[in-house]
Amino acid sequence: MRAVLSKTVGGPSSLVVEDILDPTPRAGEVVIEVKAVGINFPDTLIIEDRYQFRPERPFAPGGEVAGVIEAVGEGVKGLFKGDRVIAVPGWGGLVERIAVRADSVIKMPDGMGFEEAAALVLTYGTSYYALKDRAGLKAGEALLVLGAAGGVGAAAVELGKAMGAHVIAAASTNDKVQFALELGADNGLIYPSGAMDKQAQKELSGELKLASGRDGPDVVFDGVGGDYAEPALRAMDWCGRYLVIGFPAGIPSFPLNLTLLKSVSVVGVFWGAAVARDPAGHKANMADLMQMWADRKIKPRVSRTFPLERAHEAIQALSDRTVMGKVVVTVES
Repeated sequence: MRAVLSKTVGGPSSLVVEDILDPTPRAGEVVIEVKAVGINFPDTLIIEDRYQFRPERPFAPGGEVAGVIEAVGEGVKGLFKGDRVIAVPGWGGLVERIAVRADSVIKMPDGMGFEEAAALVLTYGTSYYALKDRAGLKAGEALLVLGAAGGVGAAAVELGKAMGAHVIAAASTNDKVQFALELGADNGLIYPSGAMDKQAQKELSGELKLASGRDGPDVVFDGVGGDYAEPALRAMDWCGRYLVIGFPAGIPSFPLNLTLLKSVSVVGVFWGAAVARDPAGHKANMADLMQMWADRKIKPRVSRTFPLERAHEAIQALSDRTVMGKVVVTVES
């Protein structure tokens, strides 16, 4: 079968497409014929050895897949050949077929397409865990989303609205803000691109607070980091919750006294580890998300698709931060 492989440390151009042996399911596993692969920010990091996990090379990136069960291993119950499913292996997804643990597989709802399915679990799972479990977002609270047009950011906008929050979408261009407004955000703000000096950060903080329409956001969803972190923290209301999601603009630092002055909590969000530590909680969250999808409260936006042979271009597009919504690689067997 064909596979997109990382054989050396490097960017998307270092990936190669090669033939490798087909997988066979071990006990407790199923083999999925992959139809679509969601591309996410960790894919840009893992091939450069900058992610929390460093798989042994050669390996295929691609953290979430949708497809059809092709074979079932010994001891697997409730899953059958031909079932349409979603899986989040973490990596290994940019292949024609993949073996995964059966207990990690989610059945696709009727009516959901493969591209949409491959764009749902990781981003919405991360954002829902962040907003529900880590921040305890309540109806009527103000939610500021940084990077609101990206994968997890767009999901946070939709989920924030579904949970009854007043959502402020912040992004780097007018097109991205407009995209977030179309997703349901109540207000939008364009923030500067690139590095900011202290004066520019102070001005941005004031704009973020003003855009919230009150005494500042109750919850900040920060999937950007860099120079945007401190202004967002300074803009927060009393007893706010600051969600640390990711750092495409760089790992930030800010004066710790700011958390004391406003009694703000800075909360880390590591969804992958949470899934492993609390599988029952993850299962409940997935059930909630599938119901929200069925109720049309959320809908993954796939802005671009690439064939398997051009998977490196999909990862590059995400790395360049030009993507709105999700990028998906389609797999034709």
